[in-house]
Amino acid sequence: MNNYTDKFLRELLSTTKTIAMVGVSVNEMRPSYFVARYLNLKGYRIVPINPGQAGKTLFGQMIYPSISEIPEEVGPIDMVDIFRRAEHVDQIVDEAITALSARGLRYIWMQIGVINEDAEATAVAAGLDVVMNRCPKIEHQRLFGELRKAGFNTGIISSRL
Repeated sequence: MNNYTDKFLRELLSTTKTIAMVGVSVNEMRPSYFVARYLNLKGYRIVPINPGQAGKTLFGQMIYPSISEIPEEVGPIDMVDIFRRAEHVDQIVDEAITALSARGLRYIWMQIGVINEDAEATAVAAGLDVVMNRCPKIEHQRLFGELRKAGFNTGIISSRL
């Protein structure tokens, strides 16, 4: 658990195109909004999931009340990123497996502070890769050079600036 290689994370972030983000906020001051905005600006398609905001749009995408209500025409979903407390993750993972396995789901990502080993085991048993207690925005910045530009020691040596 939580011992993810840079190679694994880089591959995950390089092959992911569409992310269903559960618990994303339309409030620009919330961390989930920052993460969604950053990933959207980096070319990922964000499919927002928030029952309290369903029917509105975020980054040009309709907000859906749940994973199971994402219509087929949205297309493949590569990753589910979860911004919910750990006790809610089992249900989210079960729903994601049921609704999205046939649509290309490969990854479950639980945000910083979200650890649910039972949900991880369920996802792995369904053939999915899981990341817990990490942020895709931070990992993207670290692995693809943006934190170095800000003066952070990322532990990655590169000749690129």
